[in-house]
Amino acid sequence: MGFMAWGFVTNFFTYETTKSVVVKSWSVGIINRIVQLLIIAYFVGWVFIHEKAYQVTDTGIESSVVTKVKGFSYHESNVMDVADYIFPPQGTGVFCIATKLIVTKNQFQGRCAESEQKFKCTTDEDCSPSPSHTPGVITGVCLKPSNDSAGFCEIEGWCPAENDKVTVDPMDVKNFTIFIKNSIRFPRFGVTRGNIPPTMTSKEIENCTYHPETYPLCPIFRVGDVLNYTGQNVSTLAIEGGEIGIIIEWKCNLDLDITYCLPKYTFTRLDAPFANNSVSKGYNFRFAKYFKGENGTEFRTLYKVFAIRFDVIVTGIAGKFNTIPTMINLVAAFTSVGLAAVLCDVILLNCLKGAEQYKARKFEEVSEAQIASINQSSGSCLSLRPDKSSCDSGAVSLSNSDQPL
Repeated sequence: MGFMAWGFVTNFFTYETTKSVVVKSWSVGIINRIVQLLIIAYFVGWVFIHEKAYQVTDTGIESSVVTKVKGFSYHESNVMDVADYIFPPQGTGVFCIATKLIVTKNQFQGRCAESEQKFKCTTDEDCSPSPSHTPGVITGVCLKPSNDSAGFCEIEGWCPAENDKVTVDPMDVKNFTIFIKNSIRFPRFGVTRGNIPPTMTSKEIENCTYHPETYPLCPIFRVGDVLNYTGQNVSTLAIEGGEIGIIIEWKCNLDLDITYCLPKYTFTRLDAPFANNSVSKGYNFRFAKYFKGENGTEFRTLYKVFAIRFDVIVTGIAGKFNTIPTMINLVAAFTSVGLAAVLCDVILLNCLKGAEQYKARKFEEVSEAQIASINQSSGSCLSLRPDKSSCDSGAVSLSNSDQPL
């Protein structure tokens, strides 16, 4: 036990230093240079040129979005304008274009029969109060036209009850246009930009429509084009509704002229995971308009709206040259070049025939007695070989004739 403890102590208080071994082997030399070249190419091509690691960046973009929709269409023989189909009307970065409306007119507070098939009944016991989604409170009464026929459960609320199973043809919204005005700021650099180029005239804006190739900076988007860019079925979206994202990406290299800081538009369907879901498919909501009769009784018109919701999402990153990240990544690059030596050592120590000879030359143990004899020898330089008279670097050269590589 004492011997093991003493061995542990002696092994712990040791010192390791590097020893240079020059291996003159074509195969290992080629591998070494190829690995070094790949590491340098990675840092130059990917890290510095593509990722611009020499820059300090700002991703805390500040953004403001204003939208405006234009267009007319028919719905159930009625001409619909912007005030009829846009929700909300303030022109924010999130807005809805109604494509189909189910209208229930002249609803009064009272009691009436439900209209959904799941509330069919034959006795009052079939109409027990339940947490089912209904437009009113179930009273527990089964309303039947006669004793021998089936009926519907009675509710207390706004009557008559809504029937949202009716067939309504959607509006044609493909030719509606969306105007987007977006202003952004990168606070770290104090840079502000807008998505409308200052060189674009009002006449150009009125006559252009966004196209990714011919008019990539036009701020006016045709609804039909936006829906087609998402790769979705336009007719299905108009019937069931959906959620569309208009993404404005700002990627600015501030080492160049500020005029090159321009937006890039992309489009996606945000509710794509629910497109084939039978439970929560599409997008719809309800709202009501309230009125009062001559006798003061309140009544309303209920609207169930199927709509395409547009979310304007702004992202951005700006970069500018800075000394600190440049130095950090240069040091990382120079350090990583040393990985080639590690790989070559693994090959020499484990894969080639001369591995044992290389190990003998690379690793050498020096005892305390040898160190004492060195200290007693003459000369100003320490040397492990008594026959040396000068300060040797300690490098050992191995050629192909020295080892069977």
